[in-house]
Amino acid sequence: MDWSGKAAIVTGGASGIGAATVRVLAGSGARVAVMDINRDGGAAFVDSIREEGLAAEFYPLDVSDRDACRAQVDAFAEAAGRIDALVNNAASFLSKGADATTEDWERSLGVNVRGCANMVQAVHPHMKRTGGGIVNVASISGYIAQPDRWTYNACKGAILSMTRCQALDLARDNIRVNSVSPGWTWTPEVAKAAGGDRAKWEPVWARFSMLRRLAKPEEIARAILFLCGDEASFITAADLPVDGGYLGLGPEGAGEVSTFAGTR
Repeated sequence: MDWSGKAAIVTGGASGIGAATVRVLAGSGARVAVMDINRDGGAAFVDSIREEGLAAEFYPLDVSDRDACRAQVDAFAEAAGRIDALVNNAASFLSKGADATTEDWERSLGVNVRGCANMVQAVHPHMKRTGGGIVNVASISGYIAQPDRWTYNACKGAILSMTRCQALDLARDNIRVNSVSPGWTWTPEVAKAAGGDRAKWEPVWARFSMLRRLAKPEEIARAILFLCGDEASFITAADLPVDGGYLGLGPEGAGEVSTFAGTR
């Protein structure tokens, strides 16, 4: 996948899946704008990318701010001369259930749903000149029920639906819009939940994957790269689960205890 001469934007690009996506895109020759609310982390990450001889630049951004999205996208488009891809990866991981406050909902919807819409609206005038690919990062959580996760799961489900609507409306401008739904992935958020003890917690969470392990961020990034690029030229309005088989499992999990398979 040769991205030489092309330009891409990755929101939430300073860490986790976003950072892995930046590395994959830049490593393929793209000029990448890292847009992230984390000013210090984003700037430091871009410095490390540049030290590797790759083309990246940092734009501080809260995606829930529509005017800021438009301003930063316009600034990058002017600098790069084009925009070929957008990866909507920025997310609020706030997970609340029956106790969710109005503020919780506003933050979750503002970043995860409105932020995704804000960025697509901002890139559309630039991307329609040449066509391109947009990938919204959804989640397996958009498909299923999980305890005390009304805010997060509702937002991810909304992203799946909005992706299809965006794909329909932007198809006339040769812009494809798809989503990826990661399963359990070893990101900074998951590491935080594990207290940094991967050896202890990965086997616990791996029970929910047919492949019996967590994904690496770069595995999600490669799927994103595929959907953004010309290799996926006839794919739009689709969701690609990158979940190790999570969504295909039944309640017995990967079969540690199963009526049919016995104990593994």
